[in-house]
Amino acid sequence: MKIYDSQQKTKREFIPQEKNNVTLYVCGPTVYDDAHLGHAKSALVFDLLCRVLRANGYEVTYARNITDIDDKIIKKAQEQNKTIKEITEFYTSAYHEEMAELGVMRPDIEPKATESIDTMIEFIQKLIDKNHAYKTEDGDVYFDTSSDKEYLSLSKRVQEEDDKQHRVESSSQKRNSSDFALWKSVKDGSVTFDSPYGKGRPGWHLECSAMIEKHLMKPNLEFSVDIHGGGADLLFPHHENEAAQTRCATDHTLAAYWMHNGFVNIDGQKMSKSLGNSFFLKDALKEYDGEVLRFYLLSTHYRSNFNFNTQDLDLAKKRLDKIYRLKKRLFGLSQANDKSEFKDALLQALSDDMNISLALSLIDEMISNTNETLDSAGKHKELKKEAMSNLTFIEEILGFGVKNPYEYFQYGLDGTTKEKLSVLIAKRDEAKKAKDFATSDQIRDEILAFGVNIMDTPQGTFWEKV
Repeated sequence: MKIYDSQQKTKREFIPQEKNNVTLYVCGPTVYDDAHLGHAKSALVFDLLCRVLRANGYEVTYARNITDIDDKIIKKAQEQNKTIKEITEFYTSAYHEEMAELGVMRPDIEPKATESIDTMIEFIQKLIDKNHAYKTEDGDVYFDTSSDKEYLSLSKRVQEEDDKQHRVESSSQKRNSSDFALWKSVKDGSVTFDSPYGKGRPGWHLECSAMIEKHLMKPNLEFSVDIHGGGADLLFPHHENEAAQTRCATDHTLAAYWMHNGFVNIDGQKMSKSLGNSFFLKDALKEYDGEVLRFYLLSTHYRSNFNFNTQDLDLAKKRLDKIYRLKKRLFGLSQANDKSEFKDALLQALSDDMNISLALSLIDEMISNTNETLDSAGKHKELKKEAMSNLTFIEEILGFGVKNPYEYFQYGLDGTTKEKLSVLIAKRDEAKKAKDFATSDQIRDEILAFGVNIMDTPQGTFWEKV
């Protein structure tokens, strides 16, 4: 398996520190607002990575944090006259529900910042004891970037380029403009935590390093984790600062491999709330099935910037439809569990730094060839079993085609209409059993009036939206 390492800027063979065991840490959301398409893209990329690793036989321990204490969260709570907990629990729950609609598996470990304050304070103290951090008269604690000779080795920036960080964390008591806050003194009466440095809150960069040490790092290994991931916007300063404080506090290199997914653009513009184009995931899910969004957001290589537009989304749906039409054609049949050339080729493509373009072309080819053979004379029993097995493998490794194919094509009708159709189908089934064909035909016409087609199969009667 090969992975593109953001630090070395090259594709490298993936070799975990412990045979067959992989540790993966990904920066998760700050839960003060609804998830947007950038959150969805990152979650999907690392969900796919986990699936590919596991398909290659690795045991994966996947951790993704929840930042549930932050200035933005406090501001939202004040604006809505709610508690911090009410805000964070609401948006954390919404995030989980929306990720589930995309088929994103929950991580094995999902630590929250508020549950790790003690660990963060211990981490800060290690840095102070090793002369890598200092306390100011105001009660803040900063990491001294000049004490780390490897600082900026991850992002390959030069010291003069740290204006972004300087603007965010300006203070007259900082020794260097690039120094970043480990602990922020808070005296405005808002949410604080006790510490040896006074009441305050931890710096954002600190939490991931502390939680990695708490949940994943093993003292006998060189790296804290095998893979650290997140969006490309986190490379600097967030991941750079994580890497610095970890090596200085723990004598471990933070990650053996760094992976970053590209930005999401909306109709050619970088997604930004200031531009009014921060497309919330919940809005997209009102218009499109979650699996369609999954297919679309994964259809471009993870390192590339993604241009979200409805025209390409509609084309992606048509491509996904082909998987479901083959699945419907084979519905109810048993499958072979043997290896196939298709499975080997698909796994090989995804194991090459998740080459999604090649993977999707292999799927298109398999579907086309299968349909062509099934259209020819013969029963093709073995081909049908193999095709069913191939579709199951696609479900497992890519998360495509996981629904009942008939239910997939029902998307677009509201719950009330679906309930009415279910009642009518049940009544029609009863009429057919009683051989009351006049009533059966009448009910069929009522069903068709909803703009759907009905299919009678050995597994029951199904309908789909026309």
